[in-house]
Amino acid sequence: MRALLLAGGLSMLIALLGTPLFIRFLVRKQYGQFIRQDGPTAHFTKRGTPTMGGVVIIGATVLGWAGALAVTGTLPSASAVLVMFLMTGLGLVGFLDDYIKISRQRSLGLKARWKILGQGIVGVTFAVAALQFANEKFRTPASTRISFIRDTNVDLAFAGATVGLLLFVIWANFLITAWSNAVNLTDGLDGLATGVSLIVFGAYVIVGVWQFNQSCQVLASAGPRCYETRDPLSLAVVAAAITGACFGFLWWNASPAKIFMGDTGSLALGGALAGLSILSRTEILAAIIGGLFVLEVLSDVIQIGFFRMTGRRVFKMAPLHHHFELQGWGEVTIVIRFWIIAGLFVALGVGIFYAEWVAG
Repeated sequence: MRALLLAGGLSMLIALLGTPLFIRFLVRKQYGQFIRQDGPTAHFTKRGTPTMGGVVIIGATVLGWAGALAVTGTLPSASAVLVMFLMTGLGLVGFLDDYIKISRQRSLGLKARWKILGQGIVGVTFAVAALQFANEKFRTPASTRISFIRDTNVDLAFAGATVGLLLFVIWANFLITAWSNAVNLTDGLDGLATGVSLIVFGAYVIVGVWQFNQSCQVLASAGPRCYETRDPLSLAVVAAAITGACFGFLWWNASPAKIFMGDTGSLALGGALAGLSILSRTEILAAIIGGLFVLEVLSDVIQIGFFRMTGRRVFKMAPLHHHFELQGWGEVTIVIRFWIIAGLFVALGVGIFYAEWVAG
């Protein structure tokens, strides 16, 4: 358990102390945020604020995680390496997107086909690798079964291993794309996505520790309620490192933000959340734990779908936080209230997770 505290503490310190150094570098290079002209007018004052802060989040997470393993003398597990790969891979795609926006002073970065291609390469590589690296108990980091709180009886390999692999790759990439876009849409107000991510990844620390304490592989007398997750404690350490990095970054990202995470951070955090949900066998439960992210996506889907059908809008502007901005709510008020809602979703998700174990 020392690794949990070390990973969280180290990543928080690195993000807290490293962010101002990165801000100075970005200011010197004049890498500032481009603001859309059709957005809320209050955002125009944010033009030129340094972006690509996700570099700090990713760097602090990797260094905090690696430092904790080095101090405790622990070897990295396949599950942890896969989540780190997914996080940094999608972060690289986001970095390229941010860099193009900044260098060309426009709100559009990578062309859609290149962005999809980059996300696809990272996602497919993750999905294929997640079904490899079986341990001595023949368990791979992921399984072809759809999971809620643990694997269900819905097996994507119902027609054989090849079909199962193909369907799993499609399913995993759907989750990766959905979560990365969800965090990206939420990242529209100072500290909003960072704070919500902090709460959600904190919940995955709890989930990982609980699964480890009730693991089928750890407990000699494992009963029917034990968890099949291959490396639960390793996943908890990764979640702790991400939580700590978000804590440190939030100090500088809270209103008025001195730096934005950009697509570099939002795609990386969304990828990490998708990876944790897949490897901890909580794919559907993640939609409850990350319910605030889901609300933001739904508001965008509803807005686009309703407008195409009727020519009218449901919200003043989507995603949801912009609707409340145009209603006259203050930015800090929206962020704090959305943090509270995120906390309620996390409490509900963790409560369901625990209640399922109690009920057996």
